[in-house]
Amino acid sequence: MTRTQSFDAKSGLAFVVAFGVVSLFADMAYEGMRGISGPFLAGLGASGAAVGIIAGTGELTGYVLRLVSGRLAERTRLYWPLTLAGYVLQMAAVPLLALAGSWWAAAALIIVERAGKAVRNPAANTMMSRAGEHIGQGWAFGLREALDQTGALTGPLIAAFVLARHHEYRMAFLWLGVPATLTLVTVAAAALRFPYAGHVRTVEKKTDGGGLSRAFWIYTASAALFAFGFADYSLVAYHYAKAGIVSAAIVPVLYACAMGAAGAGSLVFGRWFDKRGLFVLVPGIVLAGAAPPLMFLGGFALAVFGTVLWGVALGIQDAIMSAAVARLVPEQMRARAYGIFPAVYGVAWFAGSALLGALYDVSLVALATVAALAQLAALVPLALAVRAGGASQ
Repeated sequence: MTRTQSFDAKSGLAFVVAFGVVSLFADMAYEGMRGISGPFLAGLGASGAAVGIIAGTGELTGYVLRLVSGRLAERTRLYWPLTLAGYVLQMAAVPLLALAGSWWAAAALIIVERAGKAVRNPAANTMMSRAGEHIGQGWAFGLREALDQTGALTGPLIAAFVLARHHEYRMAFLWLGVPATLTLVTVAAAALRFPYAGHVRTVEKKTDGGGLSRAFWIYTASAALFAFGFADYSLVAYHYAKAGIVSAAIVPVLYACAMGAAGAGSLVFGRWFDKRGLFVLVPGIVLAGAAPPLMFLGGFALAVFGTVLWGVALGIQDAIMSAAVARLVPEQMRARAYGIFPAVYGVAWFAGSALLGALYDVSLVALATVAALAQLAALVPLALAVRAGGASQ
């Protein structure tokens, strides 16, 4: 491989698929962990408010840290080293949860896992966007997300199977160490096969203080409102277990169903995004707004339906958010944008998770109302972003 080698349509698709396999194993590990972390924390003595704050702190750490890792990737151009380091940190945290003897120790590892994702995410997404230039950003991120969600579906099922057989959360975390190891093997192989993925053009100094479009900032505001009202599955799982809606072994099965729905949504809407742009986020936001009342106020049937809607909305957002940033920002500034955008998103998620966790201990009706209204309010800045230039390209 030479320094001048870059992607074409064939190698771009191959890279997306390769990275999708990495994401498949990674999600199998950490989504399997996240699918049971709520009940695990509850078993260690954590309250509903504590679960909400832990989830929010993890997301806050993971998203805000991307400000640093994004800038670092942009300045050093060490896209592959940062990606590899992030995966090592993230994957190590999953099986180590088996050793946690208190809820605060488990909380620390949950936050470390999110920090590992933050270290690798801006660099990895920038490399993905370079491949997406040749096959379509929506298709690239949608395909990666579909493979990602295949792992996210399988991981919770592994956890559910282990829980059903051994009735022990620690054993489930140890079994999730297998896909964690496979993640590290496959990402190392991808780095050896596609070293040129990290050969991003240098940023001109005069763009250092700005250059991000108005549409990017308005779109970021829309995503922040969405994040504020989007209930983390840790809190959802906590509710299902505490309210007796499903058994402990079924909680991760529902999460697996949500991840399957997310994968389908990311594929369909990722393709649609390449034709229609940000407009395709509208149904995702509407579905997300409908989910909280079903999950927190309904019985078993409504909870299952709400969880599937939650998953579809998550898949649409996960696929299109990254693709939209790639469309709205030039290549040489994307690592920075992939740091700024998630930081704003993460602050909003933290604030929302903390509030929703606190509301859980007071009123489920208030929780569902705040979550739904915040997400539906995201339609307003989204419409402005579309008008400002994000509808198509």
